[in-house]
Amino acid sequence: MHMIRKFLLALAAILAASCAPLPPVVERPLPPAVPEADYAAARARGEAVYRIDAAQSLVTVRVYRGGRLARLGHDHVVASRAVEGLVLRARVPADMRADLHMALESLTVDEPALRTAAGLDTTPSATDIEGTRRNMLDKTLEAARFPYVTLALTHASGELPKPTLNVAITLHDVTRSYPIPVEIDAGDDRLRARGRFALLQTDHGISPFSIFGGALEVQDRLDIEFDLQARRW
Repeated sequence: MHMIRKFLLALAAILAASCAPLPPVVERPLPPAVPEADYAAARARGEAVYRIDAAQSLVTVRVYRGGRLARLGHDHVVASRAVEGLVLRARVPADMRADLHMALESLTVDEPALRTAAGLDTTPSATDIEGTRRNMLDKTLEAARFPYVTLALTHASGELPKPTLNVAITLHDVTRSYPIPVEIDAGDDRLRARGRFALLQTDHGISPFSIFGGALEVQDRLDIEFDLQARRW
């Protein structure tokens, strides 16, 4: 009888736990709305409007170690395959427009193929990689407060297929403009834009991660490379 009573109590505890409320879903604020109505109007006029194909697009960020103990750390490749947004193609670069955004939670760290392609000379453990990602999102980028990076094309110069785009990037709630040389391959149904540029974390109010009083740290400069593909909307 005693054993039966113990079994019934244990079963009751299991059932109570299974009925406990689930943790609340954390709803992150959306980025500033893409002015989709403007793009829809351009599309209605017969202009060429494209939507980013996230599955075919890639952004990579090279992150470098620094400090007196840099030899104990690792360089990293951070990546995203979750860029979203719209692009208006025009006959001349000056009339082009683009509004893009990317959720910081989409960022990965040290995908093996990307790390190999980058030719990095150290091998961080899975624990190192996960720790780097959490420090990046939680302590450096503060992704819970600033969950998105947004990009808006404000001006373009030069000639296709290699114009220079002036892009306003909002990261960590700070907006800075960057002139970015881009190679554009555009057709009736698809558009591809490739390029690279660098930015400083401190220009966006971000303090690069460091430990041991700065003896081991992340360098301020980030090297960014992108290959964005879009389909005709």
